[in-house]
Amino acid sequence: MKLVSFSSADGRIRPGSLIEERNLVIDLSAAGYPDALSVITAGLTSVDAGENDPVYPLSEIRLHAPLLNPPRIFLIGLNYRDHAIESGLAIPATPVAFLKLPSAIIGPGEPIVLPVNTKEPDYEAEFAFVMGRGGYRIPLAEAAAYVYGYTILNDVSARDIQNASSQWSLAKSFPTFCPLGPAIVTADSIPNPHALAISLHIDGMVLQSSNTRELIFSVPRLIEFISSITPLFPGDIVSTGTPSGVGLGRTPKRWLQPGETVSITVEGIGTLTNPVAAE
Repeated sequence: MKLVSFSSADGRIRPGSLIEERNLVIDLSAAGYPDALSVITAGLTSVDAGENDPVYPLSEIRLHAPLLNPPRIFLIGLNYRDHAIESGLAIPATPVAFLKLPSAIIGPGEPIVLPVNTKEPDYEAEFAFVMGRGGYRIPLAEAAAYVYGYTILNDVSARDIQNASSQWSLAKSFPTFCPLGPAIVTADSIPNPHALAISLHIDGMVLQSSNTRELIFSVPRLIEFISSITPLFPGDIVSTGTPSGVGLGRTPKRWLQPGETVSITVEGIGTLTNPVAAE
C-alpha cells in the first residue's frame, strides 16, 4: 500500500491509499482513521475500495506530506561511504544521529523557501523509513519487523549555519527544509530496502546517484542503535543519510537557487519534486 495524506475541495487533510495504476486515492478517514499516524499505529497495510468507500481521482486532490505529525525525525549523518569521503570526515564507527524538527515538513510540489540568513542552502537526497511499532532496546534480529514503510526525504541544510556549530539540528530545521513523500510505501511492498536506486536531479541534471546497498549502517542496525538509547515510537521517521554529490562536496560548491526544481527518485517509492523559492 502507498499511504498518503491528501485534501480535496473542502480543504480537509486526511489519510488515503494511493492506487497509482488507476490514478485514484481511497479515503481512509471514512473508515475511522483521522490522520496517517493513526493508520500507521493501527498497522493497516492494505485496503480494497468497497462499493461505498469514498474514492477521489488524483486530478481532483492535492497530495500533502504523507505524515504531517511524526513524533520525531531522526537523521543519520555520513551513512554512505562516498559522502563521508567527500565531506573530508572519517567513516563513522557508530551511527551519527541527530534530529530535524517536524515543523520543517512540506509535501510534494510545495516550495523549498530559502531563508535570507543563509547563503549556502544545500540539498540531500535521502531514503527514510517510518516506524510502525514502538520499542526500547529492540534486538537487531527483530528490528525489521518494526518498520511500517519507506519514503523519501530531502534533508535541506543551511551549510554556513551548520558549519558554524557542532550541533546540526537547527541548520536543518528552517520552515520547508524537510520535503517528504510523496507516499509511504508499506514494508511488505519493498522486499529488500538495501537494494534501491536513489538519485537527485535539479532541472533535469543528475547531481546524486547511488544505491541503498552503499549504506554503512542498515535499517535494522539503525533501529537497534537508536532504540538502545531512547525508545522509538510508532510514526517516528528515520532518514538514513545521503550519498555523494551534495552541493557542499562539489568544486565549486553548488547551492540551491530560487527558480530551480529539485526531484528525488527512490526505486519502488516514487519521485518527490519541489520548486525552490526565495524568502
